[in-house]
Amino acid sequence: MKFKHISKTLAVTLAIFSSTAAMGQQDTVGVKPENPQSEQRMLRKLVPENAPDWMKDVADRIQLHGYAQGGYNYTRKGGTDTNTFELKRVLFWANAQITDRWSFLFMHDFSSVVQEFYTDFRISKNKALTVRVGQFKNGLSLENPLSPTSMEAIDVYSEGVTFLTGCGSDPLMGVQYGRDLGLSLYGETNNGKFRYELDVMNGQGINKKDGNNFKDFIARLEYRPVKGLNLVATGQVGRGHCILKDTDPLSVYNPTIAPGADYKRNRWTVGFDYKCKAFKAHGEYLEGYDGDVVSRGGYLTGSVPLGTPKVEFVGSYDYFNFNTTLGMDQHKAIAGLQYWFFKKCRIQVQYVYKSAYVANNTFIKEGNHAVMCQLQVRFN
Repeated sequence: MKFKHISKTLAVTLAIFSSTAAMGQQDTVGVKPENPQSEQRMLRKLVPENAPDWMKDVADRIQLHGYAQGGYNYTRKGGTDTNTFELKRVLFWANAQITDRWSFLFMHDFSSVVQEFYTDFRISKNKALTVRVGQFKNGLSLENPLSPTSMEAIDVYSEGVTFLTGCGSDPLMGVQYGRDLGLSLYGETNNGKFRYELDVMNGQGINKKDGNNFKDFIARLEYRPVKGLNLVATGQVGRGHCILKDTDPLSVYNPTIAPGADYKRNRWTVGFDYKCKAFKAHGEYLEGYDGDVVSRGGYLTGSVPLGTPKVEFVGSYDYFNFNTTLGMDQHKAIAGLQYWFFKKCRIQVQYVYKSAYVANNTFIKEGNHAVMCQLQVRFN
């Protein structure tokens, strides 16, 4: 009897992993597959007929996902050459469909920290209104909600998105991976042509309580006028809380904000995303206000198949001025190739040029170069 119980448990485990490997391709995490009924039929074939009902129910309701990105980087900066192998991300997440309207997601990065945990409840009978509570990616900018596995650049997001959404380069906020704790209302209408998102968040980042009594409000609107084209506008109004300590140096981008101080933190963006067989492209204009400092910029990124969808040329131009008063502008250009050898698994090689960098808390306007190679493996 014990052996039979173990064999049934293993069968359910294999069924769950098989379902995730067969899932349809998606650009964002935590999205249900396009045809869940077909996947449930696959699970039923793998689960023994005499298995308990609860095992069958678990196999139907739980989906597992995961991906890893790692590679080799060579950089020449300030006359110094460096090179290293690195494992950038090893993410695993589970999505439990508790009822037809209620679900729960948990995501962990084994190379970092717990990234997301939230529950969704669909209020309307259709997709018009869903509420989300927990820790998740904020809706600011076109790029931030997207998975790194769908981005063309190895260093993922543009300089403006990375800085303004709290993905890492803003020392006042620290590395927050574009995520925060809060509540969101979102939905879509008109057969998916219109999508909206309204977030109320702490504004402090992941795994943290709010640093002040102010909340950040983020709005996101998407419109798909024709097939393949998506127009996106986002905005944020809030108050940041500087995480720097008294012993830390002031922010090179914003030296007027003292450690522990609260400050104005507003942003807005407009962008587009277009996909067709001939090419894919997305671009965006971004502007941010941190205290009295204004930052703004834009980018255009795209890919073109080279005779086959499996091999693509990738290119990007990115401009961002971190402090328009002090003239902290940076240009970035990317060119490279990527080979999709299996679904969302690929090999990437890219050359990256930047016109400025930060070293020893100083903004230096000097060209630097990098060659990046990355292997991406994903199942979902």
